[in-house]
Amino acid sequence: MPHDDPARGGADRRSADRSGVDRILDAAILKFGAHGVTGTSLKAIAAEAGVSQALILHHFGSKDRLHRACDEHVVRLVRQGKESAMGQGPQLDPLQSLRQIEDSRPLLRYLARTLSEGGDHIAHLIDEMVADAESYTGAAVEAGLIKPSAHPRERVVVLTLWSLGSLVLHEHMNRLLGVDFLDTEAPPENLAPYMLPVVELFTQGLFEPGTIDRFADAFDAPDDPRKEQ
Repeated sequence: MPHDDPARGGADRRSADRSGVDRILDAAILKFGAHGVTGTSLKAIAAEAGVSQALILHHFGSKDRLHRACDEHVVRLVRQGKESAMGQGPQLDPLQSLRQIEDSRPLLRYLARTLSEGGDHIAHLIDEMVADAESYTGAAVEAGLIKPSAHPRERVVVLTLWSLGSLVLHEHMNRLLGVDFLDTEAPPENLAPYMLPVVELFTQGLFEPGTIDRFADAFDAPDDPRKEQ
């Protein structure tokens, strides 16, 4: 194959290697998302990427390490998308942000499948996503897009797990609301039955004034043992 040609210069080989790695990661994310890790062979990934199995093993060593590299790659791409959106500040274009979701549906399919299958790596994957969310949420607060919170980390954890939970239960979201997060053919406008109540909750809240005060007071009681630490 061209990237294994010893006649090429060193710079060309390095560039081709990076391209090969990218193709392998894209192919693995596609195949793992569609068939799961157990149901996907390195042979199938190699065929999808147009490389040899030997090259996959050269770069990643094993299917398990390739799976973990896919986790890191997906987290990195999600972070880049979120940072790009938050970087727009108050001029954020909602439909453009939704189009990023549309373009990221292979990543969403991968996340839905890998979270459903579980494994020792899931805690690290979620921790990475929470850490990234803390960073870009903090940037969004500074940009005036999001209100500050008295419990910033806890808020990020809850929102991240809510989002991932909705993704794992995507079949029921589709069944009940007709919203398929993983449909690569659906335009972003099809997310309206999901986005409209989310926007309503985030902008208008849920409880009438005064209703929630009693709950806040209950969890902020002075005899709470956490307050004494």
